Amino acid sequence: MGFDLNADQRRQLGYRLIDRINDYFSSLSDRPVQQPVTERSFRDSPSDLPELGNDAAAVLDDVCTQLIDRGFHIPSANYLGLANPTPTYMAVLAEALVAALNPQLASLARSQMASRIEHESVGWIAGRLGWDGDSFGGTFTSGGTEANLSGLALAIAHRYPLAADEGLIGLEERPVVYTSAEAHHSLEKSLGLLGLGRKALRRVPVNARAEIDMVALERCVADDRARGCEPMAIVGTAGTTSSGAIDPLPQLADLCHRHGLWFHVDGAYGAASVFSNRHRVLMAGIELADSITLDPHKWLAMPFAAGVMLTRHPGLLEPAFGLDTSYLPRAANPLPDNFRVSVQWSRRMNSLKFWLTLRVHGRRAYEEMIDRHMELAGYLESIVLATGLFDLAVPRRLTILNLRAKAARELGLSDEETARLHHDIVQEFTRDGQQWISTTRVQNRSVIRMMIISYLTEPRHVDLLASKLKAATEAVLDRTSAITARRR
Repeated sequence: MGFDLNADQRRQLGYRLIDRINDYFSSLSDRPVQQPVTERSFRDSPSDLPELGNDAAAVLDDVCTQLIDRGFHIPSANYLGLANPTPTYMAVLAEALVAALNPQLASLARSQMASRIEHESVGWIAGRLGWDGDSFGGTFTSGGTEANLSGLALAIAHRYPLAADEGLIGLEERPVVYTSAEAHHSLEKSLGLLGLGRKALRRVPVNARAEIDMVALERCVADDRARGCEPMAIVGTAGTTSSGAIDPLPQLADLCHRHGLWFHVDGAYGAASVFSNRHRVLMAGIELADSITLDPHKWLAMPFAAGVMLTRHPGLLEPAFGLDTSYLPRAANPLPDNFRVSVQWSRRMNSLKFWLTLRVHGRRAYEEMIDRHMELAGYLESIVLATGLFDLAVPRRLTILNLRAKAARELGLSDEETARLHHDIVQEFTRDGQQWISTTRVQNRSVIRMMIISYLTEPRHVDLLASKLKAATEAVLDRTSAITARRR
């Protein structure tokens, strides 16, 4: 009974798990993403609550077997879907160390070394974004949603200094926030939680590149002012979830400056490109933002959860988030207590995995990965289009590719019919479980979406993708033609 294990038991279990993880990592270059469709199943009901314990080694082996043999493997080099990467092995080791030490980052007095590592990690990111010295503040978050919420909370603190204490009740003019039609839906969630209401978000139309339309944005701001609303902030996106589109950040910064608006950039995915000297030009203007979201658990190869929110107005962090408590007195230290500058209170040390990866591999390892991913994405684009079966739905900016089946255009299919065709192609493609891609909507049109995100993905994986996609498309079109012929 009880939870304690002796030294030999701990060592044996630890080695046992490390061996399974090591074998798993060795398999990732060729591991299928999931089981074939005929073998996928889910347990209908959970097992009963265990009243008594079982042999630890047997339980550990069983759960490893279940998760590895029957799981869905995002870390695989064949995962070509959403912005979920293969984690670095140093990050995996860091997660184990954090779980063992269990540092509490709410209070600086009780986490001096852990807090210093987090501050240093945030500083490294800020430096790549173009902010130096003490001109920034920030914190690790649970991900992009919390980081976006935090950036918008800072926008409120900037425009309404008493809001944290007094609330927003009684404002004569309704605050509104602007973003593109392609921006992440965490923004609606954030505005709802912050009390402004989801309807306070204005989704502005996009241009042919899926970027926010600046003319439409200017018009929307002017119309809101004429209606008695109060424009408060603009959220630009640096790498949209569906297409990787990058809003014109310098123009957005200029518009915010002219109208006195807070400028937040959601760079959860795309802002990682600043770690490449060659591709950081894609983020030109991001340094002009008032606050920025970046998720290392996307394009920087970190396991969940690792988001970051940064601001060049560190003096607003405590007005937005700070409280004093008797059980967490202020430390006599220039660094702030994290619970006073973030949404979270008790929280995990999510920075160590990123810090340790950089200490071991260095920034240039990220640069090499990002540059190679961009080249692979260009190669993928060329060979998929060479099949003659697809049109490019929007121009590629980062490592996401959006395709539309040419047959949809040639047959004059409706958008609903096109979405069904794309769904059938992806279902056929993923039937054997070897690789994984997805469908989504861009500019309110159905597209097939694929993405280079794993540092293990090589040209051979891309070649396989193009070959499988061609075969899947031809098979679906053959079936569609046969059904149409029978109906006639």
